[in-house]
Amino acid sequence: MSVHNANRELIGRLNAAMYDFEPFGVRALIEELFAPEAVVHLAHPFETLSGVTALWEDVYAPLMKAIPDLEKRTYITMAGDANGADWVGCGGYYTGGFMEGWLDIPPTGHQVSMRFHEFYRIENGRITEMQALWDIPELMMQANAWPMAPSLGREWNPPAPATCDGNISADYDSELAEQSLTLVEDMLNGLSRFAEGGVEAMELEKRWHPRCSWYGPSGIGTCRGISGFRNWHQIPFLKAMPNRRTIEDNGYLFADQNYVAFTGWPGMAMTLSNDGWLGIAPSDKELTLRSLDFWRCENGKIRENWVLVDILHAYAQLGVDVLARMRELNKARYRQFEK
Repeated sequence: MSVHNANRELIGRLNAAMYDFEPFGVRALIEELFAPEAVVHLAHPFETLSGVTALWEDVYAPLMKAIPDLEKRTYITMAGDANGADWVGCGGYYTGGFMEGWLDIPPTGHQVSMRFHEFYRIENGRITEMQALWDIPELMMQANAWPMAPSLGREWNPPAPATCDGNISADYDSELAEQSLTLVEDMLNGLSRFAEGGVEAMELEKRWHPRCSWYGPSGIGTCRGISGFRNWHQIPFLKAMPNRRTIEDNGYLFADQNYVAFTGWPGMAMTLSNDGWLGIAPSDKELTLRSLDFWRCENGKIRENWVLVDILHAYAQLGVDVLARMRELNKARYRQFEK
């Protein structure tokens, strides 16, 4: 068995346990699979945890209190190596009945969904690093508690891969992985040429399928086709931050079958300059972005792209505490006036 097959199976055990989410079993498996010194990076407001124990006590236990029938549904599990590190990337969503508040997000009493992209660095059969983004704004929107600008794209719970083959179990195919990786690398290099030659230099039509879907984070939304991608994400993003750049030696791009993944903590840096973004006026402040991505390649072109960005962290760097604004919104909507 290849190391990538073994690593997929290892993380598959964790995801399977979290499907039914029996607390004692999940906690025991976290202690078994994570190295004691593992680094755990989570989305804002959790940030880097103090240790593996905090992953259960400070994160999953409160989430289970809010969603007692918590269930993890995973539709992408892929593995690969980059820059001398072995990774497994997973995508899907957490779901269940939202019965009590969490992070001061008011409960809905109904089933909710919250997307996740979770990346695990594995050494000698143990997890030594976790980088995870949870789409907390998605949960806020379902609770009608999103206090920021509306999305330009479509807000929904993006679907699993159209081909239903995201949870890879086949033997690792290095040749196919290299083909997929080359396609995505060429596409990313094309995007970087925008500053030199505009839209034509990026050659989007050469690498993106005409019926591609770009599943962005809540706050940006889903974009359909090349024109949707350009109008609802790329144009506003590049107008606001034309100097955006990848942080060298801080990202990992790897492939498995027809899938390619990127993880970096953070992965990009830029200055909010020429135009506003996400409803925020330009401030000339530099910020970094945590973006965890998956691409699915089909017949030599990119057909689907799942993207999660730590939107709350981006706002925080620009001086906007979204959770504090949400609490004020909820106070106005739900507070009980004293007699």
